Amino acid sequence: MNIFRFFGDLAHLIAIVILLLKIWKTRSCAGISGRSQILFAIVFTARYLDLFTNYISLYNSCMKVVYIVCSYTTVFLIYGKFKASYDGNHDTFRIEFLIAPCALLAFLVNHDFTPLEILWTFSIYLESVAILPQLFLVSKTGEAESITSHYLFALGSYRLLYLLNWMWRFFSQGFYDLIALLSGVLQTVLYCDFFYLYVSKVLKGKKLSLPA
Repeated sequence: MNIFRFFGDLAHLIAIVILLLKIWKTRSCAGISGRSQILFAIVFTARYLDLFTNYISLYNSCMKVVYIVCSYTTVFLIYGKFKASYDGNHDTFRIEFLIAPCALLAFLVNHDFTPLEILWTFSIYLESVAILPQLFLVSKTGEAESITSHYLFALGSYRLLYLLNWMWRFFSQGFYDLIALLSGVLQTVLYCDFFYLYVSKVLKGKKLSLPA
């Protein structure tokens, strides 16, 4: 644990809370990609199947439970309780085109050819592109509500901080995980345009609009 990982976890938790509060308080999931949330649910399920077999710390176990529960709660709210407000006409990204290549790559490139390691690797690859349906939805509709923008910014900050975490571990401990590092770089790059628009518009009180 270091400061970058701690604040990365905090940013991730803030992103999840922002999204759940947005849906619950407005009684609407408009502007939220259910497909991205399905991908995140798959990511956390695949990554944390070791919850009962690999104990690291109470903090680690609690965070795993929080991520799993919150991801499935979000999917339920979108496709269940507030289904009427879900914008399925615009949320059309073909997530199978992300899942299949990530699964294949996990089988081919991993640290150890065991079920849990392959699932962990798959989750890392899939998380790096899981936000694409959400960014595609924002681009397709042409704009994002401020609360959705805050969610995306917090989520992007989490990935950037985790990237700094890996860099810190390399320089301070000589340890690095090339799979996690490269996936983190890819995911951070996907947020770059959004970060610029967020800082230049949302923080100045303007509504975020993305090119279609």
